[in-house]
Amino acid sequence: MSMPRRAMKEMGFQACCLLCDAPDEGNTARCKSCIQHHREVRDILAKAPADSSIHQFAKEILMMAAAPHRHDHDEVHGEALTHQQHLAAALTERRPAPSSEDIVDVFERQRAAKAQLETQIEEEELRKITEAMYIDQTQLEQYGARTVPSQEIKQVDRSDRIGEDVELTDRLEAATEAQSAPEEMVELVEELVFEERQRNREAWKSTLSDVKDLLDDDLDL
Repeated sequence: MSMPRRAMKEMGFQACCLLCDAPDEGNTARCKSCIQHHREVRDILAKAPADSSIHQFAKEILMMAAAPHRHDHDEVHGEALTHQQHLAAALTERRPAPSSEDIVDVFERQRAAKAQLETQIEEEELRKITEAMYIDQTQLEQYGARTVPSQEIKQVDRSDRIGEDVELTDRLEAATEAQSAPEEMVELVEELVFEERQRNREAWKSTLSDVKDLLDDDLDL
């Protein structure tokens, strides 16, 4: 019995090595001759006609010998295929069964690897959140700051722009509110509402003017 040669194993003829009575030495003349012979057999089977019964049978035998563990249930060849596996196992170095300490160690390493992975994921998520929430301090200081023009901005003449007729708007709003008053007081209520809206509008204009003056003084415009 010899250790299957790589060339024989690649061709699916490792069973021949397991049943060989030659010394288990590589690169011998007998091995080279055997490998060459089986290479020719493989080529013949590859070129054989598909309708040849004898060649088809040879291909099936070769397929079983190449993978005995898949066909050892065969009623005819199962015993021989099982024997082939026993021969191969005898040449394989037996590994001792793992102890309970080895099994615990494997689980501990897996648990540590999982914890490390979870930590890395958490750190990555934290980094993304931090980057998303980052605000540049310079931009923050400049946020909302007024732009100081480098040149004088001339006042735009809007006298020719009609714009909204605010007096008409106030009159319409006053008429709408007066509709809910008694009939004999409609005109009075309408006039009072109109005058109140006009006063409020003037007060608002005055407020805007004061704010503008403050801004102009602040910017030296």
